[in-house]
Amino acid sequence: MTEWKRTHHCGDVSKEYVGQAIILNGWVNRRRDLGQVIFVDLRDRSGLVQIVLDPEVLGPEQFALAERLRSEYVISVQGTVLERPEGQVNKKIATGEVEVQVSKLIILSEAKTPPFQIHQAADVDEALRLKYRYLHLRSKELQDTIALRHQTVDAVRSYLNGQGFLDIETPLLIRSTPEGARDYIVPSRVHPGEFYALPQSPQLFKQLLMIAGFERYYQIARCFRDEDLRADRQPEFTQIDVEMSFVDREEVMNTMEAMIVHVLSEVKGVKVETPIPRLSYQEAMDRFGSDKPDTRFGMELCDVTAHLGGSEFRVFADTAKTGGVVKGLNVRGGADFTRRQIDQLSEQAVSMGAKGLMWFALEADKVRSPIAKFLSEEELIAIQRELAGEVGDLLLLMAGEYDLVSEVLGRLRLQLGKELGLIGENRYNLLWVVDWPLLVYDEDSERFVAAHHPFTAPLDEDIDLLESDPARARAKAYDLVLNGVELGGGSIRITDRNLQERMFRALGFTMEEARAQFGYFLEAFEYGTPPHGGIAFGLDRLVMLLANRNSIRDVIAFPKTVSASDLMIEAPAQVSQQQLDELKINLRR
Repeated sequence: MTEWKRTHHCGDVSKEYVGQAIILNGWVNRRRDLGQVIFVDLRDRSGLVQIVLDPEVLGPEQFALAERLRSEYVISVQGTVLERPEGQVNKKIATGEVEVQVSKLIILSEAKTPPFQIHQAADVDEALRLKYRYLHLRSKELQDTIALRHQTVDAVRSYLNGQGFLDIETPLLIRSTPEGARDYIVPSRVHPGEFYALPQSPQLFKQLLMIAGFERYYQIARCFRDEDLRADRQPEFTQIDVEMSFVDREEVMNTMEAMIVHVLSEVKGVKVETPIPRLSYQEAMDRFGSDKPDTRFGMELCDVTAHLGGSEFRVFADTAKTGGVVKGLNVRGGADFTRRQIDQLSEQAVSMGAKGLMWFALEADKVRSPIAKFLSEEELIAIQRELAGEVGDLLLLMAGEYDLVSEVLGRLRLQLGKELGLIGENRYNLLWVVDWPLLVYDEDSERFVAAHHPFTAPLDEDIDLLESDPARARAKAYDLVLNGVELGGGSIRITDRNLQERMFRALGFTMEEARAQFGYFLEAFEYGTPPHGGIAFGLDRLVMLLANRNSIRDVIAFPKTVSASDLMIEAPAQVSQQQLDELKINLRR
């Protein structure tokens, strides 16, 4: 056996090994030279343990080697486990009751002074951490997060494998298709002037697998989207992709509900009550101003338009007459907000697109508000009643077009929930949002686009709305939301070629365009297609929530920046003229 091969891991050394000779491998996390004796915190993936380098034990030659040790040197040590002297126990680490008296030291690899201390990486500028990602990945925080990601994937696989699903890979080089985000395209050398695309999801392939008869498919799938980035987006990401045959919406939702409950139990020890609550898309927007509501706190939105249609306050009356809404929310105990705080809320509402924000502070003997004098006593009482206002509360009202008012108040609700400490820590509130719009009108392209994707089935009772009133058609779609973050969405799929063609027409495709893009898929419908549906969960988002992080960059081993750059390997980068020539590509500069 190689003399430096370890017998134990650093984080596993405990009092039960006192008196035993062991061999440890790892990195020098910290070094403390106390003159006669050197103490080192030795680190490997399992944790830390203190080792003692004493010249009386090591001898002059070995101690000279010990004096060379610096941060991030890779070493192997042989020694004896000792119980720490009374008063020197370190309760901050699992191995704090023991230390290892080193009798032999081997330096396996020296290290330059790192650009930041590993144990202080969280305080370092993100650009520097991303440039030296392999160093940041040595931190306990990131190693624990990546381990949690592994545990999450393992829990998903164990559940789905136990339910008869097959893990099937789908191609990464596919044909570019319209809809959704921009594709990343890959030029073909063998077919000059032609291109592959990297998949935004395995959508068509997983449906083809259902047509092929596999019945239950899943994949931990790599996906690619060339879109503007933010905290919960990356150009390449991972989703838990699932499809099932001979199912309706209820069976898909129940199966996936059980999977998420299993994951939360296995990974976090969290027990979730089932069935998971459900809201229609419309009810979610009405009550929370969001299609992914955070239900860990109240402060729900309330529509008071019906009570203000005849108001002398023109803003309310005109809004009601033109089909708009007046909605509000109740900030419990907010009547003592300063005027500056209220003005800041108003400024934020305006910055989000609102024309203004009206407020009412409910005091013991009056309603304090700049517009109270324009409202009748009956109107003031109705507002307070609908918003369940009590003395000490602050009521915030906004008037305007439904979508804008709902969105702005929904965003203010989340902001106030955080600022006022209303959102319970370590809570996992799950929610299904169902009955989504099938199509939404895109002002830029002046046509309808799919709210989810073009293969989503409409509710049976809404099929004829595809031609007569597309905006009112609802989908057999469902999203699972966790703590105000969309974990994933899915739907029952269209399996009839005629209905799929009607869907394409509603989306503005000519049949020639549809056949050019999806001819193989439409033809597959003609060879026997089972009813099927599925869902895709964002693995990165799920792990982000389980790890209590704010960005999916924190749960991906090698992420990109918000500008889709990899600072470590300096990608994207130019390629040689020879490569361009082989691909028959000329660049315009």
